[in-house]
Amino acid sequence: MTQPNPIRKRTQRGTGLIELALIIFPLILLLFGVTVVGLQLGQSVRAAQITRDAASMYVRGLDFTLDGNQDLLVRLAQGMGLARSGGNGVVIFSKVTWVPQAECTASGLVPCNGDRHVITQRVVVGNSSLRASALGAPDSAGPDGLVLDYMQNPSAIATFPYMQLHAGETAYVTEGYFDTPDINFPGYQSAPGVYTIALY
Repeated sequence: MTQPNPIRKRTQRGTGLIELALIIFPLILLLFGVTVVGLQLGQSVRAAQITRDAASMYVRGLDFTLDGNQDLLVRLAQGMGLARSGGNGVVIFSKVTWVPQAECTASGLVPCNGDRHVITQRVVVGNSSLRASALGAPDSAGPDGLVLDYMQNPSAIATFPYMQLHAGETAYVTEGYFDTPDINFPGYQSAPGVYTIALY
């Protein structure tokens, strides 16, 4: 009868520990990655729902320049860090229309934003420093959000690749951005935030 070799047992035990160490490190990294992606996906779904609900109210004529309506939006985005001004989120409302060149010619305006999409209203709720609108930034919005002289002001021209509007048509666009610093793990997330857009 042969006796077990104690040196071989110790060697096998050491090999098992090395294999465990080599496997557990990538598994921990994978677990963190799955956690971050899962949390980010959950935030994306919530942000998209908030943006769609806000856009639905906006297209039905709710005036988000009023404090009471902004408070309603803040309650709708509860848990996402949105405030009327400041906070960890921003919701940007824009009305976009098409200015036909014929309208410019008939009114005699020179220069004119003819045959271009333009922003006719811009209302921002939340921390405007977090993200600018993807549509553009009109520089002459009044207190009611209406863009003054949108037919001539070049800053009112919209970057609007989503659809082609025609004369008299208006698109109601709501953009939402919510910062998510609580799920920012170094090496996994370099720009902690979720951007969504809804069009009506």
